[in-house]
Amino acid sequence: MFHDLLNKFGSSKKKPKSIPVTLSTRIRLARNLKEFPFPGKAEEGQRRAVLSKCMDAMNDMDTLKESTSLEVDDLSELDRQILVEKHLISPELSQVDEGSGIVLSSDRNCCVMINEEDHLRIQVLQPGLEFEKVWKRADELDSKIESQVNYAYDCELGFLTACPTNLGTGLRASAMMHLPGLVMSKNMDKVINAVNQLGIAVRGLFGEGSDASGSIFQISNQQTLGESEGAIIDRLNETLKNIVTQENFAREKLMQDDGLRLTDKISRAVGILKSCHLIQSSESMDLLSLIRLATDFNMLPERFRSLTDRMFIEIQPGHVQFSAGKPVEPSDRDRLRAELLRKEFGRTPQLNLEGAS
Repeated sequence: MFHDLLNKFGSSKKKPKSIPVTLSTRIRLARNLKEFPFPGKAEEGQRRAVLSKCMDAMNDMDTLKESTSLEVDDLSELDRQILVEKHLISPELSQVDEGSGIVLSSDRNCCVMINEEDHLRIQVLQPGLEFEKVWKRADELDSKIESQVNYAYDCELGFLTACPTNLGTGLRASAMMHLPGLVMSKNMDKVINAVNQLGIAVRGLFGEGSDASGSIFQISNQQTLGESEGAIIDRLNETLKNIVTQENFAREKLMQDDGLRLTDKISRAVGILKSCHLIQSSESMDLLSLIRLATDFNMLPERFRSLTDRMFIEIQPGHVQFSAGKPVEPSDRDRLRAELLRKEFGRTPQLNLEGAS
């Protein structure tokens, strides 16, 4: 069905070259405690009771050995911003003060948010397209927490959640994808419309309401009721693989039809990153996207892919201020960001134009 929808704007019988489109995979489970009202309806004392109960339950778990437990109201605004930029907490949790917290695993791939929209948001992240690994870890942690607390559960509806769209499994599976080919070929809107018909949501870099900076999109399931966790993940995984195929085709077509213009855009991106003195995060993301694309085309050495992925995070406003050791004004952030990019990309070699052929 996915291919039928996508075929409306073109396809090819030739199998495209495989490139690493998926930046990361995430599983998030929404859970609530039976004996307490949802966070949005709870009083401060009830929220703090939930926070204490959940933290106590997790502190003794081998799964979260050497984890870090933090109360949100103990974190500075900058600390919260950094956690959002690392995709460890949601923008919504960063705005909550009373009776909210996080438990963060030692490897930073697992984070449990307490008293966001639901009492618990169990989140596991992994680089690449790794739903099997991510689901296994999330499921194990969920089971261990459930052995310590009483989840709100209905035999017909499944797990009860603050928002009806999370009823049932309470599962949100998502992947962060780099899709410059579909964006530059002006086919991204068609892909979004196609996957929306399949119950798949497409959002920006930081979720709902955010921009798709650097051609990075967060793609996730919308439906949580009436399907098993495995069925949800399998359906999303199949959709993502098809999106990767379409992205590969789009990139190859761009290079075949207008390779000189694309190479020129990439060369200009390298030049700006090597010599800029003031640059905003939005422009940085777009330029970094072109550098990652150049690496995928073998125009630049492999190490530039991991460098670019790191820079996607480190050029964000919170991280720039953290590196400076203090909050700074936007104009100073633009200067500091430019310094960082010049340092990291100052010795970028000339593009290997034969690599793209």
